[in-house]
Amino acid sequence: MTHFEQEMEKELLKLEESIRSKIEKTDDDFRGVVSANGIRDSADLATEDMVTRKMETISQLDANKLNAVRQALIRIKNGKYGTCAICGKPIPEERLRAIPYAMLCLNCKNVKEKNSR
Repeated sequence: MTHFEQEMEKELLKLEESIRSKIEKTDDDFRGVVSANGIRDSADLATEDMVTRKMETISQLDANKLNAVRQALIRIKNGKYGTCAICGKPIPEERLRAIPYAMLCLNCKNVKEKNSR
């Protein structure tokens, strides 16, 4: 394992812990909203619904990011970290420092985003 990969592994492990903590807090907050009781009017119910939807969205985004981080850690162990999953070219170090769980080089990411529109 290269020095850069060791550095990125440490960064990814910190990121993984941070996301897990955030998900746990969001889940606790979500349970608090769901279990709130008492007399509520329609405005309270609408606000509660909006908060619930927001928390679900945040949780899903965090779950996706956590999965991407875990996949990056697997790529480090398998010796495939820093290689674009589409074209097989190296992902620039600057990109990996900015997004340590990146799976695609910028060119492939741009093409993929353009095709998904």
